Amino acid sequence: MDVDNVEYSTFTGWIDPPTDVRPALDGDLTCDVAVIGGGMGGMATALRLAERGQDVVLLEEKFCGYGASSRSAGQIAGAPGGDLRLLSLFSPKKMPGMVRIAENSARFVEELIETHDIDCDYEANGMVFGAVSFGQMLRVRTQAWIIRRAGGHGKLGTSAELGIPGAFVGGMREGVGGMLNPGKLCRGVRRALLSSSARVFEQTKVTDVRRTGGKAVLATPHGEVRANKVVLATNAYAGEWDITPERLSVPMWIIEAETAPIAPERIAALGWSSRSGVVTQHNIMTNYRLTARNTIVFGVRRLERGQSFPLPEKTADPGLVAELAEAFATTFPSLADVAVERAWGGWIAITSSWLSIAGQIGDNVYYSLACNGHGLAQAPYIGSLIADLIVDGTRPEALDDVWVEKPKFPPFMMMSPLGLRTVWAVDRFNDLFNGSRRRGLRSAARVR
Repeated sequence: MDVDNVEYSTFTGWIDPPTDVRPALDGDLTCDVAVIGGGMGGMATALRLAERGQDVVLLEEKFCGYGASSRSAGQIAGAPGGDLRLLSLFSPKKMPGMVRIAENSARFVEELIETHDIDCDYEANGMVFGAVSFGQMLRVRTQAWIIRRAGGHGKLGTSAELGIPGAFVGGMREGVGGMLNPGKLCRGVRRALLSSSARVFEQTKVTDVRRTGGKAVLATPHGEVRANKVVLATNAYAGEWDITPERLSVPMWIIEAETAPIAPERIAALGWSSRSGVVTQHNIMTNYRLTARNTIVFGVRRLERGQSFPLPEKTADPGLVAELAEAFATTFPSLADVAVERAWGGWIAITSSWLSIAGQIGDNVYYSLACNGHGLAQAPYIGSLIADLIVDGTRPEALDDVWVEKPKFPPFMMMSPLGLRTVWAVDRFNDLFNGSRRRGLRSAARVR
């Protein structure tokens, strides 16, 4: 693939920045609830609070939808993130709840789209756990069994049965969810939020969060917010404040890239009739999905760990984009001549347990963080549940599935730079082994 003329974006390739960015906070104010962070989680939390009559203020450093929400592959996932085999092994009692959260989150976003009439190219075609080898297909079958045992839904099949490209041996389609343009989704939720009673201040960085005199006090460069309660909805960026629980999550930089437009007949030749997005079953997955503009967005494959706060502004590493392009050409050899048109990246948060988490610090600080790459759906759903908790004073039963009673978290054993390189090397070794095996099987077939 041609990667010589890639446009590297510091925002996202899905949508342009808004032209109506709200002014920064200038002065001091008070409110019932303050929400920090204007991603899907923060916007949905503030919107729900406003709908329920709360005096709510939202503070966002850039503009609402600037972060990972707009930069993802646009997957509305109906299953938990992470390796479900390990989750089932180490957290078996958590699995039914994690499956419920994932499926309810997908339905919540579908309702959000319908309620606010958001045009975001949504296709309710599920997401497919795609196997690029027979070994990965065994993993898919195991994960499908785990999901069904936990009360979830998924359909196993060959690539032809699932309507995905023949480069995949087969896979499992999730029971709910699908694909959309995440930039358009965020812009639609932002529009709904700005039309509500919530007071939204963009271009406003929160420099400190502290509790004093029964209030939560948020410091910004040009003013202070005193709130009865505060919700931390900043995901990968939460580690900037001392109030954040130690080892809550680790920030990871992931990359997405997009091809130039592809002729419809060439896409049709792939056999991608379902148009479902596909995620491979590597330890660090690669995702592939079609878009409404006849391109293919693909990404991840390698994780880069953030080392300190504040997290730096980054663009996608050209070397990693070239590596992604090489994997694309291997997966879709008939499209190897298609150029990569643009690339971007974003910070997400990963927990050491790979479980989504929410919790409370003291009696007035709440957090909902680290959906492990599935935050586009889970973050707004969990945020809405936290909003209901704040208003009603009792925790919704659905929130019990991710609630952490004590914010104590174990070390990140596999998330060190060395650990990430090791996992990547294992994936590449398996790719080489499976590639050699496939070539051997084809040679044997020709001999016979």
